[in-house]
Amino acid sequence: MADQRTGLWLIGARGSVATTAVSGLLALRAGLAPPTGCVTARPELAEVDLPSWDDLVVGGHDVVTTCLEKRAEQLAHAGVLPHHLLPSLVDGLAAVDAEVREGYHPATHRGAQATAAQRLTADLVSFRERHDLARVVVVNVSSTEPPVPHLPEHDDLALLEAALADPERAVLPPSSLTAYAALRAGCPFVDFTPSTGVALPALHQLAVDLGLPYAGRDGKTGETLLRTVLAPMFTARGLRVRSWSGTNLLGGGDGATLEDPEHAASKLESKARGLAALLGEPVTAPLHIDNVPDLGEQKTAWDHVSFEGFLGARMSLQFTWTGLDSSLAAPLVLDLARLVAAAHADGQSGALGALAFFFKDPLGHDEHRFAEQTRDLHAWARELGRYGA
Repeated sequence: MADQRTGLWLIGARGSVATTAVSGLLALRAGLAPPTGCVTARPELAEVDLPSWDDLVVGGHDVVTTCLEKRAEQLAHAGVLPHHLLPSLVDGLAAVDAEVREGYHPATHRGAQATAAQRLTADLVSFRERHDLARVVVVNVSSTEPPVPHLPEHDDLALLEAALADPERAVLPPSSLTAYAALRAGCPFVDFTPSTGVALPALHQLAVDLGLPYAGRDGKTGETLLRTVLAPMFTARGLRVRSWSGTNLLGGGDGATLEDPEHAASKLESKARGLAALLGEPVTAPLHIDNVPDLGEQKTAWDHVSFEGFLGARMSLQFTWTGLDSSLAAPLVLDLARLVAAAHADGQSGALGALAFFFKDPLGHDEHRFAEQTRDLHAWARELGRYGA
């Protein structure tokens, strides 16, 4: 499928992660940068039949109007994008920006959610047909939403669609309405956020019925990545972790969003589930997320691990991780678009558990240990390679 044009449709297309991903894709195509951080460029996946960088055509939805060129300039000032690349990216950014359509916002939408879903679906179908694309992979990189209460309609597709047609109800959060619209358009879906998104039984049912794969959720880029490497060390050596506390300091859009306790709850729940699974038992794990606007796009995480050794000896581990989250996330977005496109071409449907490697709270897989996730990814990808051959 390396010669099949493939759409990458970004939800939150003018945000930091999306702008970095688009800028990186343009730079890769032009040979202006190496694919550092791109897992699909690793030798282990070299034989897998994936869309090339040149085969990816980008569009998206967003509720903000700041153009991609201006957003790229802001990211360059923040140290995410190299200033010297911007002049070479201007035309490409403008071309992608022209493919961005108005997203769904519950505060401004009037009428039934089904009407909004139909509009989003039509945007995707038009994009696919206009560019003669074999398929379009929709990737959600929008702002984190607060958790939503579970409703009976979330469990049954017929009930859900009846509720969507009711103008007096808003049965789905924006991330899930976007996932529904993507599936109805025949598009595989990836949730890079901890929002509810596609993680509802009714949407799983729809994906399987339509033969569509999906993946998620909550991209694993920093502190949690380290946790999935370090936590198995303690369990493998028989050391008991007594507590694992952390503090996250971040600025930018994420900092502003996660300053709200309701929005932060999704992120905190995602991280807590993964840590308990890694250690095999619940553990005291307080985590604080603080907005520090001065940090801009930079994120710093500090963790303190208290553990117990032989004869009850008390010891601790501390580590600090400082990174640019958009720079860490963007190559993974490109990887996921390529891999999920290949899964779709392979006829796979439902949750792609083998892509747990990329996520804090993986759908379709209970494995959280990074080494095991890496082996699962490579084994699954090798099967795709044989299919492509």
